[in-house]
Order: sequence, then structure tokens, then C-alpha cells
Amino acid sequence: MASLNSFAVLEWIRKMQDEDHIDVLRELMQLIAQFIVDAEATEKIGAERYERTESRVTQRNGSRSRTWDTRLGTVELKIPKLRQGSFFPSLLEPRRRAEQALAAVIQEAYVKGVSTRKVDDLVRALGLEGISKSEVSRLCQQMDETVQQFKERPLEHEYPYVWLDATFPKVREGGRVQSMALVIAIGVTDTGEREVLGFDVGTSEDGAFWTDFLRSLKVRGLRGVRLVVSDAHAGLRQAIAEVLTGATWQRCKVHALRNVLSQVPKKEQAMVASILRTIFAQSSQEAAREQLRRVVKELKGRFPKAMEILSDAEDDVLAFMALPFEHWRQICSTNPLERLNREMRRRMDVVGIFPNREAVLRLAGAILQEQHEEWMVARRYFSLESMAKLKPNQPQLAAAALLHK
Repeated sequence: MASLNSFAVLEWIRKMQDEDHIDVLRELMQLIAQFIVDAEATEKIGAERYERTESRVTQRNGSRSRTWDTRLGTVELKIPKLRQGSFFPSLLEPRRRAEQALAAVIQEAYVKGVSTRKVDDLVRALGLEGISKSEVSRLCQQMDETVQQFKERPLEHEYPYVWLDATFPKVREGGRVQSMALVIAIGVTDTGEREVLGFDVGTSEDGAFWTDFLRSLKVRGLRGVRLVVSDAHAGLRQAIAEVLTGATWQRCKVHALRNVLSQVPKKEQAMVASILRTIFAQSSQEAAREQLRRVVKELKGRFPKAMEILSDAEDDVLAFMALPFEHWRQICSTNPLERLNREMRRRMDVVGIFPNREAVLRLAGAILQEQHEEWMVARRYFSLESMAKLKPNQPQLAAAALLHK
């Protein structure tokens, strides 16, 4: 069983004697906390330092320093490293970046007096009642620097596919609460990996805001865009045409069909939806166009408004079929970004009302950076072979695809 190291105790006593102005309680907290960390490491390893025992499963391999913020101040602990496996003391309760950001947002709201009972209950559940205003400011500043670096990083690849969408958190500004537009862009590189390209917050989802956002992406290096997938927001369409010259716009298939079905009586929507699905079951863009026109001709007598919407959307809703078949399922709608938005909204709902725009960017940026890093180590979204079909005249891509096989 681990015991309090007498040498460490003697060192602590000498330190107390040698220094006049020392925080005794903080130093004592550090001594005891280090003992707890070492005891937990001993239990995981199955042996004390230099002890020979059959229960030992690995060996110590030095240590790394870790600061621990307490009510008595910041103390420095040494966390043992292991030769096999990993160790992190339960005392420090590690949090992922987004969870740290969530804690910072909640605390900032709490300190500024805009919290609700729900937020207050969550603060207590996280064990954060004792964090001071200065600690909140330090945590927020640290998160802001990390998020800002991620938000402004250079975009180093070509991005043939880009998805754009917005969600609307509630933000307190100018003495009132209003819904603001949090816009997000994700893309796929020319080698098939997904990335979070950018995000920003504005007072409304108008054309000017979208234009500024897309221009900021281009300044950071966005290039090579073949297809942009979004809903049919007029301001966004205008911004895409103005900034991403040469890119084709794909109207989200899910949103388009939803608009069509909204003009059909509810009792007949299931029937019409099954007919509409036959359009997208075709094996080529030309066949899909012919099927769409047949459907319009067949149903326009019963549902004239719905078929007018469908006919007007023909070019935009079938644009994805001009690209490799292997990509059709993912590039026909904004679903890849919708899933990310749902996770964003789930975590933002915990906060309820954000105290300012910076708090929105802090939490959103942390969540998006986590997702970006998970995508970096995940399997490719599209294979090299299928991405090579976008540029058949570039032999280096084709050679990379063959090598990957």
C-alpha cells in the first residue's frame, strides 16, 4: 500500500522554514494531492517504486507536469507516465475541449446574471460553483485564442465539394435577446478527407453576411470548388454565384422535396413521395431529367403548385448527378452538415441564451475543432479512386489512386 513519502514531507518542512512568504495551505494541498496521484498510479501499476511483485503490470517511465487550479490557487503536480498504457488521475477530471468551452460559457452566463435555473443546476452538476470570476476570464481567454487560431487557419487543399448551412442560437445583445445566424462551411479535399472550413456569427442570414463569409474563406485559401450544396436561401445563392465563380450549386434534395410535398394534401403525401423517389433512382442525370418531366406531366393536373416547384428545381436538384456516382448519396443534400448542426444545437440548448457573440463562437468553435480533428484521423469520406475521376487529366491523382489500391 502506498505511504506518504517521508523524504517529501521533510522537503516540505524545509521549504516552510526557508521561505517567509509562503502559502502554507496551498503547499500542503500540493503535497497531499501529489500523494493521492502517486497512490492511484501505484494501484494501476500494481507495485510501489522499485518494488518487485507478481501483481505488477507495467513500469513507471518518468513524469509530466500538470497544473491544477484549486480554490487555494494553482498547484503543480507530477503525473507518472507508464511504459505500457496510459494513466491520468481521477482527481483532475479531464475534460474534452468542447466540455471546457461549455463550462466557460455557462460560467460566463452565470457571472453576468443571465443564467436560468436549468443552467444553474448544470453548473452545480459540473462541480463548478467555486470557480472565481478571474478563473472564468482565464479559461475563456485560453479557449478564445485556440478557437481563433482554428477559425483563421489557412486552407491548404483544393475542395471540390462544399456544404453550407446555418443554425440560430439566441444571443443577448444591445439589451435584448435575439436569434443570430451561426453559419458553417464543411468541405471535402481533393484526396477525399472531410474538413471544417469555417464558421461565423452574424445578426441575420442575409446575402451580405454570406458574401463576406465566403470571401473570408477564399482569402484563407478556398479553391477548386466544383459543387456547393445548400438550401435555397436567396441571399446564399446570390453569394455563391458572386464569390465562388465557376462552381455549380446543388439545391439540397431533402429541402426541395419537402417544399414540393408541402403543396400536396397530407393524405396523399406518401404516394407522391414514393413517385418522386423514382427520379433519384435513375442511373444517369439524363434519365433522371426524363423521369422528372414524366412525373410533372403525370401529376400537374392534381397538384399544379407542387409540380411547378419541382419543374423549376430541375437543374438545381439534379446537379449532383453530373459528378461521380460514388459521391451521389453524400452530395445530393446537406445531410452531412445537418448531423453536425444537430449535435451543435444539442449542446447549445444547455446554455439557452448566450451572453454575447464571443460565447457562441467559443462553444461552436470548440465543437467544430473537435469534429475536424476526429475527421483527420478517420477513414476518407471518399476514396482516392473516386476522387481521381474528378480530374481524369491529372496523372498524379490517378497514380495515387492506383497505389492506394
